Amino acid sequence: MSIDMNIVNSADEPRFAAFVAIDWGDSKHVWALQTAEAGRRERGEIEHNPEAVGAWVAMLSARFASQPVAVAIEQSRGPLVFMLGKYEQLHVYPIHPRAASQFRAALVPSGAKDDPGDAELLLDLLVHHRERLRRLNPDTEQTRLVQHLVEGRRKLVNEKTRQSNRLTAQLKLYFPQVLDWFDKIDSPLVADLLKRWPTLELLQKARPATVGTFFTQHNCRSQELIEQRLKA
Repeated sequence: MSIDMNIVNSADEPRFAAFVAIDWGDSKHVWALQTAEAGRRERGEIEHNPEAVGAWVAMLSARFASQPVAVAIEQSRGPLVFMLGKYEQLHVYPIHPRAASQFRAALVPSGAKDDPGDAELLLDLLVHHRERLRRLNPDTEQTRLVQHLVEGRRKLVNEKTRQSNRLTAQLKLYFPQVLDWFDKIDSPLVADLLKRWPTLELLQKARPATVGTFFTQHNCRSQELIEQRLKA
């Protein structure tokens, strides 16, 4: 899913409490930060996952009392831009890789590239040449709502997977037959069966007719499949 973001002029920018530059990576991102007041610089890393990015943004929000923070990143779109775009206090300045490369070549004739150095160069570009950059604006309340809904759905899917994995691990220990009988462990059928007969011994004590009725009530209409399960 992609969400378009508008471009706004730097002349409309707010008073920033800090400036941050992020050098994007596949598994982790290197960042450099400069406060607006003291001007001192700091460096660090962020793991490439929504939870780590969210914790990092929460840290910035608490430290700078939810004041605006300018963020430069060497990509115009992608997962990290999407993650950062949903936070209202962050003002993202995408920097085209070609522009970053030319700026690097002008300041580092050797052409050497390293993540901490790249983050510092992007920060220089953000702090001293921001008038040449264009800022992304997540703009509408509807856009932010969609982003939050997408994030909420992702968390629910991850939680469902985590619970299914936990259930599978437990069934392997004391009731492995269920894993052979059903393709979807997270189905309402399996949940209800385990509530009613939590062990193989209890299920074996039930009358075949009772178990058959249970399957029928859960929309299992194949008599052949029911017979197979009863036999198993």
